[in-house]
Amino acid sequence: MSEVLTQDQIDFYNKKGYLIVENQIPDDVIANIRTKIARFEEEVRGLTVSNDRLDLEDSHTPEAPRIRRIKLPHTISDVARDLMYSDHVLASMRDLIGPDLRLHTSKLNMKCAGYGAAVEWHQDFAFYPHTNDDVMAVAVILDDMVLENGPLMVFPGTHKGPIFDHHSDGVFVGAMDLAANGLDIKDAVPLMGPAGSISIHHARIVHGSALNTSTQDRRLLFFEGMAADAFPVMGSMTSFGSLDEYNEKMLCGTPSITPRLKDIPVRIPLPQPESRGSIYEIQKGLQNRGFGIYEKEDA
Repeated sequence: MSEVLTQDQIDFYNKKGYLIVENQIPDDVIANIRTKIARFEEEVRGLTVSNDRLDLEDSHTPEAPRIRRIKLPHTISDVARDLMYSDHVLASMRDLIGPDLRLHTSKLNMKCAGYGAAVEWHQDFAFYPHTNDDVMAVAVILDDMVLENGPLMVFPGTHKGPIFDHHSDGVFVGAMDLAANGLDIKDAVPLMGPAGSISIHHARIVHGSALNTSTQDRRLLFFEGMAADAFPVMGSMTSFGSLDEYNEKMLCGTPSITPRLKDIPVRIPLPQPESRGSIYEIQKGLQNRGFGIYEKEDA
């Protein structure tokens, strides 16, 4: 029996590779996360370069702070950590890929009003191939998501196709050329909804997001996870030091040491670029950018 999703929603996700569930996160949780973000925005006023917690927009200055990503928010925010382990997030994941779930990572992607960086078209599975593809990302929508503020966009059904080439000049750049792979941006679907909703997307689906050209911030809190029997393929950007360390990433259910093998397409994200920062830095190696530029510069 499903916990929160209807059979129609489960069927839709399996067919299309994405799902939006509105009004999933309580208002007080959203408000608490926004308060925490405001504190980080004050913290970066004195920074000139990114650090191990905060990734800065290229247009950031200490006087005009602009964060594009808060790294691993569940490790530095109790409210994010509590939400990650809550049924507000995990119930939908269990309905889609089963009761035993492991965390891959968390991140809070921020698109400042009028400045927010684009994320080029890519598939998460290109970064971290696993032995099976019960791998997904849940995005908590912190601000009303509309077309103008750079919503996540997906190509429905591409989670059932190939893993496209994310290399340029023989180096992994974490992004793909749509035209070269036969995709047309007019077929992309924006994942929009009110604050407090969640969007879910399959790790193999092609997705990206444009610049935020609106006067409103656009923030998404991502929790990425997989079935406990999905293990990283050698060469993946996912790694762990020991089994105990890996099992500490269990979100719920029972860990496994028996990888489930599925006949799925895989590409290895090697060789890595010399500069291996966040996805924003890696994707700067893409020659034919789908969104033209990464950030809107000051007028």
